[in-house]
Amino acid sequence: MVGIGYHTDAWNSSNWNFEQCLGWAKDHELKHIECGAIDGAAYIQALGYYPHISLLEDPVLWRRKLDGYGIRFSQIDAAYPLSRLDGLTIGVQYIIHTIRWAAQVGCPCVDTTDDKHKPEGMSDQEGLHILKIAYGEILKVAEAHNIIINCEPHGYFTTNPDFMGEILGFYDSPCLRLNMDTGNTFIAGQDPAAFVERFKNRISHVHIKDVSESLAKAARGELTGIAMSQCAIGDGVNAANIEQCVNLLIKNGYDGVFSLECEGNVLEKSLNWFRGILKKEI
Repeated sequence: MVGIGYHTDAWNSSNWNFEQCLGWAKDHELKHIECGAIDGAAYIQALGYYPHISLLEDPVLWRRKLDGYGIRFSQIDAAYPLSRLDGLTIGVQYIIHTIRWAAQVGCPCVDTTDDKHKPEGMSDQEGLHILKIAYGEILKVAEAHNIIINCEPHGYFTTNPDFMGEILGFYDSPCLRLNMDTGNTFIAGQDPAAFVERFKNRISHVHIKDVSESLAKAARGELTGIAMSQCAIGDGVNAANIEQCVNLLIKNGYDGVFSLECEGNVLEKSLNWFRGILKKEI
């Protein structure tokens, strides 16, 4: 059954805590939510001014709290740039810790990605080899806990469909899949619908982001990703691509979550627009 959720990045600048984000989701009849993982303690989160969760908190207690709201995680974001050398020393452990927490909280997916730059002093194949080592270590734990590791197009390698194909082919594992991102693929100069068409059988989670006309004119083909949509989803130049991506996915039997990524002040408008799009497709 297709679902709609949102990423709590929407409230970063509003200094909300995670439970406030749950309240917004419940008030707007959403059944799914996505947030980032903090591997340790952060004062701003502990004081209640950051909408993400520390892995030091107990996942079973959080699962019970989410159950009380009638909401579940669609994905936990652990997008450390794995193509850097410190992806092997820091990123892998960060993601493994997130996998264990996700399994306990009842979250099916963990999101990952690469860096926006090619590793300094390395060839493309050397950079891809770093990614292969990292995903090999991560998948050992993901398979043990039955957690899907999603690779998100957000960086130098992952927004290139040929490189993404190599990454998804590193290992024959049902746990290695793709988190499609409509905004990142577009701002990187790709055709989001073509990206979906190529990888539609590997997509298990989707980020819905639009791109304003001004940002597209200034940065399309120069950036590999954006944190979130600054304009309301549906008001930007990527709206038609989003609708086409949704159409392709639904026709292909997609039954995962569409997670909206935009600023909180345009989240309700974005949700209403996207619900209208989804209603036409189902």
